[in-house]
Amino acid sequence: MPTREEILEALKAVIDPELHKDIVTLGMVRDIEIGEGRVGVTVSLTTPGCPIRSQFQTAVTNAVRGLGVPTVDVAFDVLTDSEKQALGRKLGRTQLPEGALAQVEHVICVGSGKGGVGKSTVTANLAAALAAEGKRVGVLDADVWGYSIPRMFGLGGQRPPVSASRKIIPLEAHGVKVMSIGFFVEEDSAVVWRGPMLHKALTQFLEDVDWGELDVLLVDLPPGTGDVSMTLSQLLPEAKFLLVTTPQPTAQRVARRAAEMAHKVSLDIAGVVENMSGFTTPSGERFQLFGEGGGQELADELDVPMLGKVPLTMPLRAQADAGVPLTLEDPDDPAAQALRHTARGLLALLPVKLRMAAAAPVEPAAPVLSITQVEPASAAPAPTGPSLPMAG
Repeated sequence: MPTREEILEALKAVIDPELHKDIVTLGMVRDIEIGEGRVGVTVSLTTPGCPIRSQFQTAVTNAVRGLGVPTVDVAFDVLTDSEKQALGRKLGRTQLPEGALAQVEHVICVGSGKGGVGKSTVTANLAAALAAEGKRVGVLDADVWGYSIPRMFGLGGQRPPVSASRKIIPLEAHGVKVMSIGFFVEEDSAVVWRGPMLHKALTQFLEDVDWGELDVLLVDLPPGTGDVSMTLSQLLPEAKFLLVTTPQPTAQRVARRAAEMAHKVSLDIAGVVENMSGFTTPSGERFQLFGEGGGQELADELDVPMLGKVPLTMPLRAQADAGVPLTLEDPDDPAAQALRHTARGLLALLPVKLRMAAAAPVEPAAPVLSITQVEPASAAPAPTGPSLPMAG
């Protein structure tokens, strides 16, 4: 049987998705009992009705069984108020998060390393295709400087409401929940921020947005390997990384640097999507405008799946400007077919539970008060709007 120290070391693989640290470092492992052929582990949760309790149970069981223990019993209790306060001080927080991402099954960061390869177009259409497959999907537009997701979903100029519990409610279009800095600035205005402000905004998007139950949250990353990517890797330690490139060697090599960044911050690469993969004329003649083979070469080099090759089509561009993803407007378009194939390939990489189970019906959201509709109440203080800085 393993020793207590060996069990604690194994349990460091169990990450709290909201606090972004392992349960040993957080002091959430209350007790370990070692018996003949069995180990009992008691984990302390931050709330009695923790929505990810079953995830903890599975992760703890698998971690201890990996040491050769045949029977693992997992029990739970709740941190006392004083313990919660101590944990908050340890983490430098005034209060612990209440589970904004706790009900999100999988986070996929979509990156490219460079701009202009159609990463946001791929993200929006993948989200719509996944929603059409019956999955609960959200999109976080983390490209703070070059935000374009709101326009691609036809949501420009709208402001998200705020719930009575002071959580930002994502806007929704085409069955996809969407959050972007574009909702908090004047339409098409420039965001001129340095790293600390970006970190604060992204942290709020992940902790103060009521994403609810999602099968997949797609995060549209900005180009490059700087502040935003590093911040998200810290906040989302179990996210997967989806690389978008064009066939040309220049784009492929820059995407390779993005993959290197993902490895350095311990994000797994889910696969590669090759965008702008040739243009076919109405007569059927095909032109390789951006070269050929760069996506497959990158996938082979990284030893990850090549999930899709998306051709250039005029409707793909037109629908992005129109605010309706092509995968919904014209599923038979060659680009739409390739993106739907990519979405199914992405699902095939995720656990069987998500691939096979139909999405549970989502209850209608309770009416919420918008930022401009909040009125003071005599019984309780009125909720306030988000603390995101306003530009413009």
